[in-house]
Amino acid sequence: MAVSPRSPLPPELQASLREAVAAFNAGQLEAAARLCERVLARVPGHLRALGVYGAVLHAQERYAEAETVFGELVQADPDTALHWMNLATARRGAGKFEEALRAYLRASELGCATADFYFNVGLTHLDRRDFESARAVLKKALELAPADALIRSEYIRACYETLQTEEALAALQGWTEFSGLTPEQLAEAGQRMMNLGETERAERALSQLGANELEPRAMLTLAQIMERTNRLEQAQRLVERLSTDARAESLGMDLLVTRAQLAQRAGDHERARELFQQALADVTQFHDRHFVLFPLVKTLDALKRYDEAFAAMTEAHASQVAHLELTAPMAVARGLPTWDITRWGCDPADIAQWDHSGAPSLEDSPVFVVAFPRSGTTLLEQTLDAHPRLKSMDEQPIVQAALDDIVAAGVRYPEEMGKLTAQQVAAVRARYFERAASKVKIEPGQRVVDKNPLNMLRLPVIKRLFPNAPIILAIRHPCDVVLSCFMQHFRAPHFVMLCSDLQTLADGYRRSFDFWYEQSALLSPTVLEVRYETFVADFERGVRQIAEFLRLPWHDGMLAPAEHARAKGYISTPSYSQVVQPVNQKAVGRWRAYERHLAPVIPQLQTYLRRWDYSDR
Repeated sequence: MAVSPRSPLPPELQASLREAVAAFNAGQLEAAARLCERVLARVPGHLRALGVYGAVLHAQERYAEAETVFGELVQADPDTALHWMNLATARRGAGKFEEALRAYLRASELGCATADFYFNVGLTHLDRRDFESARAVLKKALELAPADALIRSEYIRACYETLQTEEALAALQGWTEFSGLTPEQLAEAGQRMMNLGETERAERALSQLGANELEPRAMLTLAQIMERTNRLEQAQRLVERLSTDARAESLGMDLLVTRAQLAQRAGDHERARELFQQALADVTQFHDRHFVLFPLVKTLDALKRYDEAFAAMTEAHASQVAHLELTAPMAVARGLPTWDITRWGCDPADIAQWDHSGAPSLEDSPVFVVAFPRSGTTLLEQTLDAHPRLKSMDEQPIVQAALDDIVAAGVRYPEEMGKLTAQQVAAVRARYFERAASKVKIEPGQRVVDKNPLNMLRLPVIKRLFPNAPIILAIRHPCDVVLSCFMQHFRAPHFVMLCSDLQTLADGYRRSFDFWYEQSALLSPTVLEVRYETFVADFERGVRQIAEFLRLPWHDGMLAPAEHARAKGYISTPSYSQVVQPVNQKAVGRWRAYERHLAPVIPQLQTYLRRWDYSDR
């Protein structure tokens, strides 16, 4: 008598299927697969056996076969949501992301709304690099399963990739239990925490990694964290261990890039170049090439292969824009930055109405460090942070948050800030300090150092809230700044677009300083201009000038910013590897080697080449 695919199995086949499930749960996947195949040979299309067999194939990463099996289930039983969800997950494993999403949609229509369901949909969006969609779906998963460490970790990743830093940090709060994460997942979670500046929490997560038990991927991630926090010896030891592990072959390009970066940090640029070139050969998609090209640029520059370096920069930016079209298509659709913030300035008649009663003194105000990026602000920040009376909070958008508070109060910014009452200004100022305190612990007697270069475009906010605040404006040769920005691998979409070509970048530079000097003429801020070239040439003199400007007692620690940065560990800016080196003049005049390539944009920079007397340098 034939057995229907929906009928109970004969006892001996029921036993085989139970054995298959037990083998699957024990991780004995080959045995489980053979047992399922034995059952299905006797009863083709049996629904329960197909379900178990599909799960086994998926666990074996035989995704195409799993898709076929779950496809049979869907045809035989199309109204069961679980079958559609499993089919979708198999398609995701096979890289068929759009087809996977269609199957997930059908599962949703049939009632799937569990945390596991939303988690798998979120992973599909992460795989296809639609980080905004991933963030929205993973947020639902986390709301349903707040104790699930893996869901939380992937949600934080989606927040980080979409630059929703506050949302990511909120998800981190109270997360002290990392059980449920494999060593690889734990290492990745630690890396995300480190990238968010949560170094203490990251160290707690990483401390749970037993170094002798790490899988290759976890070990590589740990090595990358060690490099990123300037613990190069530890990073090198981990990479050397990987070189003797046959399993590390699966790491491919990622391991090559890490080895290249360590060779680069050690000054072996020829070896770094060879490794980066090998890694590039493994990149199959143009939109991924920028991950290798940008670090390669630094090595080509060090080797004085300037034309190759510039060609690599140009290709890297094209690749990054292609990547942005996948990950943040609206940013690309908006086109090149319009610098709208520079279109409106303060009204002199309105400024005359500003009520500064209750404003803190210079000594009680934050210290603002502003500039166009890549002008030496990280060196300034670490120099200031080394003073016991100052505390830097790394780059934070809290001046922009204060601007948003002002707009929320119902006034036009910046033309009508005189309409703010003293109470409103005090409230916005208090929220500024609350946000700062949430980022860094301020001890009694310490002042906040707010280093965020493009806060130069928010000078009206700073002056309205902190009229006595000291502001350090970092100045560097415009050609060196533009070149350095063009060499950098920035994450923020608007800055990716700004740096996508030299003309746009030079225009942004000019607009920024035009705005700064126009508003400075109206607002008369308390400013010290620090010229990078002079500062690094006579460092002690420059530091003493800054200490005097800030009315600080002298402290010798300010003369050792490299040691301070090394002890600090994580530095969020692209200068993390340079700032731990002794102060030097290596970056002065770098643009000369690229003068031919920069020639088309030098006319755009002439105003500031003349203003700061750089014309002959």
